[in-house]
Amino acid sequence: MTRLIAVSNRVAEPSGGAKSAGGLAVGILAALEEHGGVWFGWNGKTTIGDPGDAKLKKKGKITYATIELNENSYDLYYNGFSNTSLWPVCHYLLSFFRFERREYEEYLRVNALFARKMLPLLEPTDLIWIHDYHLIPLASELRRAGVKNPIGFFLHVPFPDIEVLRVLPVCNELLRALCAYDVVGFHTPGDLRSFNEAIDQTNVGSVKLADRRQRDAARRVRAEVFPIGVDVDGCQELALGEKEDKERRSMVRHLHDRDLIIGVDRLDYSKGLENRFRAVERLFENYPAVRKDVSYIQIAPKTRSGVRAYADIRQSLEQSAGEINGKYADIDWVPIRYLNRAFSRATLMGFFREAKIGLVTPIRDGMNLVAKEFVAAQPPDDPGVLVLSHMAGAAYELTDAVIVNPYDIDGVADGLHQALSMPLEERKERQQSMLEVLRRNDITAWRTRFVNALLEAGERIDK
Repeated sequence: MTRLIAVSNRVAEPSGGAKSAGGLAVGILAALEEHGGVWFGWNGKTTIGDPGDAKLKKKGKITYATIELNENSYDLYYNGFSNTSLWPVCHYLLSFFRFERREYEEYLRVNALFARKMLPLLEPTDLIWIHDYHLIPLASELRRAGVKNPIGFFLHVPFPDIEVLRVLPVCNELLRALCAYDVVGFHTPGDLRSFNEAIDQTNVGSVKLADRRQRDAARRVRAEVFPIGVDVDGCQELALGEKEDKERRSMVRHLHDRDLIIGVDRLDYSKGLENRFRAVERLFENYPAVRKDVSYIQIAPKTRSGVRAYADIRQSLEQSAGEINGKYADIDWVPIRYLNRAFSRATLMGFFREAKIGLVTPIRDGMNLVAKEFVAAQPPDDPGVLVLSHMAGAAYELTDAVIVNPYDIDGVADGLHQALSMPLEERKERQQSMLEVLRRNDITAWRTRFVNALLEAGERIDK
């Protein structure tokens, strides 16, 4: 029987199953439960010595195989090249970009480590599905070790235009590494177009014929769009089932019947949070009638504590929230509640269901599942409105959201006002249209299409 080997930078054993997991984890868990197999990756722990062999823990049909990373390797590979070189380039935020050769070399070494630790776990009929920018060279390392299995790669962040990608001194090496895969998947047609343009550049050379394609004519890179979705029914169940959730009841009580604008993001400069705070402030400036009728809650848990840029944005947001509240707050009204902590997924679905507006305005994003989860969690008889950045991958699908440019502060404020004043029938029509899209491209469709593409790649190789 064909097993699935899923590989991601981080593996966390789920405590509550797929319903309590979000994003990537939902799709991987469902695929592994169907096919059986292994979820391989880093366990979140570091060591000062050499990492040992993978630790295995079986749960049902899934084996969780996790490794530690050397402390210095982690810093150079993860905080270094992955998040100060690749992340800003992929998100077109070059003011945050830095490249150091030693960090790239460690990035390659960690990918080689992943390959070595995976090899004893692989069987000849396995399908291998690798996830995200941390592990681009992994297929090349596996091929060098003699692995002939079908290998797929899914990029969860945007793929940049070639003129931006060229900022990376090693961009050609990364393009060749991507061509070691049988299937390469992206969220949007724009990402796919950028990838195809990049590997067609004459100065890249014959990158399309790189690695195994020169040696094995049966292997060809299949690059396609596989938009990741959400578990629509799961979101709705959580939203409906958490009415007695303590934090949800507390939030509703403190709203005092005001309309809620909610944002939920990792604390990251790509999420456009500083501009978002300014847009909410502009809403109060330009539309004074909404003051005291609206409250904005921004949830932004800390992330990547080893990267200085993330400490800076946290400080900036705290200052902005304080200034706006100092300017507009009253005895019985706080305009902005900025919460630098995490909530359970069930609680968040309950928050979404109570909200009048979901505010999702990243500067650039691969997909942004918060946008989709907000829509899925809405009550059909009185749905809220999604205000969505056109720079999020979700904007390709959720065209009935109020689409805004995150750099246009007045434009976002106008979008918020439009959403606040939108008639019920229009809200219902937009919600129904977006819900149909979510069901068509849900999390099951995403993982099924990708795994089928890998199976087809295996059939081509076997002929």
